[in-house]
Amino acid sequence: MALYDLLNGKEHKVEELITSVNSYYNRVSMHGLRSELLFTQTKEIGIPASIIELPEQPTMLIYEQKMLEVTSQLKAKGFTHAAFGDIFLEDLRTYRDTQLQKQKLQSIYPLWKKDTKTLIKRFLELEFKTVIVCANSKYFDESFVGTIIDQHFIDNLPKDVDPCGENGEFHTFCFDGPIFKNPINYEVGEKVYREYNTPKRKEDSVCASAKTGFWYCDLIP
Repeated sequence: MALYDLLNGKEHKVEELITSVNSYYNRVSMHGLRSELLFTQTKEIGIPASIIELPEQPTMLIYEQKMLEVTSQLKAKGFTHAAFGDIFLEDLRTYRDTQLQKQKLQSIYPLWKKDTKTLIKRFLELEFKTVIVCANSKYFDESFVGTIIDQHFIDNLPKDVDPCGENGEFHTFCFDGPIFKNPINYEVGEKVYREYNTPKRKEDSVCASAKTGFWYCDLIP
């Protein structure tokens, strides 16, 4: 939705799409999506794409070093802004802004503070289609991943779950919609459960909380 709004606006031109990828599994970080499907997606959108390769469960130090390297390259190529789809996570926005300011890059948040119930309704009205690829086990079980978001899905979400998954309750893969030249075909594959530690901000720091579990659904091109 953030990309859709940017492409339909007149203020900015989108010239590159960037996604972080777990280099060990060759999958999109946290989402678990195969890189092949990521590049099929960006090809159908028609905008050049690049990836940021990260190790499995990187420390904050490693993450920030890699991001500084990437933003330095973007600045050298003439980029002036970076856009994100965040809606209401204040701490994450502050963190992004602080990091980008080091390279004098400005942040854009096309969906900022918009009502998520209204957003997901508009998303469906525009005929976007997306499938759940990752879900927090605190809220969902194995059967939830692989589900396509529709009105029935929204109506049956737990009350404490944001309809856009803005608090990290779930992540999705968008495979069709008005920004795509063609829909992306896939098959639902294996479903697996994994646990992760909260990232450390410093090498000598202690994790802020216990492990968090996630269900993943492998999408096969």
